[in-house]
Amino acid sequence: MSAEPQRNPRWLTGAGTVMRGATLPGLKLAARRGSASVQSLRRSHEGPAGLGRAEVLPGARLEEGFALLTVVRTTAADGSDGYRLHGWCGGVTVVCEAGPTRLSAPAVTLANLRRGDGQFPSEILRGIRLWSQNQPELADWLNRIRARHGGALRLIVWDDTGYELPWELFWLPEDPERGLDEGLLGSLVVTARWTTMHDLGQGLPQETSDCQGSVIGYLHNDMADDGSVFAPYSHQLHLEMTPFLQALDASSARTGLVYMGCHGTYGDAVPYLSLGDRTWAEFNGETMYVLRRDRSLVCLNACHSGRFVDNRAQGERALRGFAELFLRKGAGGCIVTAGKVGDLEARALVRSLVAEVAAHPQRPVPHTLRAFRARAVEEFGPLAAIPRVRNDEGQVDRIGQKRVLRLLFAFMFHYYGHPQTTLRLTAGDDAPRDSRLRGGRRER
Repeated sequence: MSAEPQRNPRWLTGAGTVMRGATLPGLKLAARRGSASVQSLRRSHEGPAGLGRAEVLPGARLEEGFALLTVVRTTAADGSDGYRLHGWCGGVTVVCEAGPTRLSAPAVTLANLRRGDGQFPSEILRGIRLWSQNQPELADWLNRIRARHGGALRLIVWDDTGYELPWELFWLPEDPERGLDEGLLGSLVVTARWTTMHDLGQGLPQETSDCQGSVIGYLHNDMADDGSVFAPYSHQLHLEMTPFLQALDASSARTGLVYMGCHGTYGDAVPYLSLGDRTWAEFNGETMYVLRRDRSLVCLNACHSGRFVDNRAQGERALRGFAELFLRKGAGGCIVTAGKVGDLEARALVRSLVAEVAAHPQRPVPHTLRAFRARAVEEFGPLAAIPRVRNDEGQVDRIGQKRVLRLLFAFMFHYYGHPQTTLRLTAGDDAPRDSRLRGGRRER
């Protein structure tokens, strides 16, 4: 899934926002004293806001059961890179200014799992627990709205920092008075992400997406076998990028899902972002008419596809990445990965996602992802029992590190879009999948 050199960690060796355009799509805002609702927060009359600035309508509230947490970049008192939090859910709000415990936290980003000489998974998970414990106001707000709405809670995290903070892994403490167990946010609460769209000529999507239709996909030769999961559905899969992109402009069939199974790359500037053999800028130059016409769900089964770059190197204060690109092109939602994910784990997600969507087409996609994470937590066992790096003989606990790695992998899949987006795939005609692989040789 990544074009980077394959290097096993030493412990595996030998082992078998800018709130200037609108609210989140389809989430109505209402004044506290009145029943009228509007579709979006209006733009400020001020000039365009830069990266890391947010505007909020005082006294506004989301529809019942929805919560919004905005995270914007700012500077701490000592000049360090920090962030500010503002969350609200009805009349329950939280505001946290930048401070000594709200700084960029590079040691807890899941992108650290990408390198062979990176941190031990157990240390990343322990670091995430510490990072979470340092946010008691946020944890209390989340537990209050959990207690208030239960399973009906829908949380949207609008993070414009570029710090790659692992919100789905935010460690919620036990709250006996409210009858709440501890756990990881993304396995307990339906969680979606959002990011600012930087095309001033286009507002945010205004409606919940009901993605219906067939599948258009691109599969790198190394991942051609992934096509088998779409065998029951109407689909056209391509082994070359050019015909795939042509299909995104010219397909006449209604498209519910656009799927890419390929390698991805990442660097500290936009030119280093790529999917398959195309760069971010090359994708940005494509029309992708089908996305806007059908509001298709996009699933990028590619390493680093969910990471953003602060694009100052190209003269703008804006976060750019593939999630922002495909949403701006019209996608009804986007599933991406936060770093380098093992092929087996990625394919397990896709098979699970497609199987569950087929069985429950009324269930929103973020619900399926929450259930996927919850199963990973259940398989891991008690969260408090994080494996140690080494045993008493000083040997690395490879089995324990792999357990933590599997847990972290399950939380690396992020969803951008409306929390109620659904996917309904059109049934196929039982044709062999090899006959549908286009733009390349028949695969075994």
